[in-house]
Amino acid sequence: MSELKEDIVFSDGLNAFIEEWKKKPGNLIMILHKIQEEFGYVPRAAAEVVAKRVGTPLATIYGVLSFYHFFKLTKPGKHNIQVCMGTACYLKNSEMLIEEIGHLLGLPLNEITEDGKFSLEAVRCVGCCGLAPVMTIGGEVFGKVTKDQIPGIIAKFS
Repeated sequence: MSELKEDIVFSDGLNAFIEEWKKKPGNLIMILHKIQEEFGYVPRAAAEVVAKRVGTPLATIYGVLSFYHFFKLTKPGKHNIQVCMGTACYLKNSEMLIEEIGHLLGLPLNEITEDGKFSLEAVRCVGCCGLAPVMTIGGEVFGKVTKDQIPGIIAKFS
């Protein structure tokens, strides 16, 4: 494992991935995806290391990170709650899910609870339109969610 700034450590697998991709077309997005897969977000220190290893200005890397909504620049909670705001979910009142989750956890949108246990974000689409409204927690999908079901779903992760 390699030591990086701010006590961030890249796994040997991530280091090998960067070496494999650093000269290929489209490398930056692939590398950033792999970093986010490993850390759950793209830490600034990791972006700085990628800039040096790939020979890309840090400003370019942040341009990519800020353009694509998939990338996260802040560490999510242990259990990241994503509420779909795609058309089908929005029409089935997914905004109410965000409000209820926020109320139950005292958690504003795009924030993390003080204990680091939960984070809440609105996402564009999770691809489960037939199950609208949909929310996910840690990759687990919950469909046709009602306001009354939210406490039980959250309790599963508490």
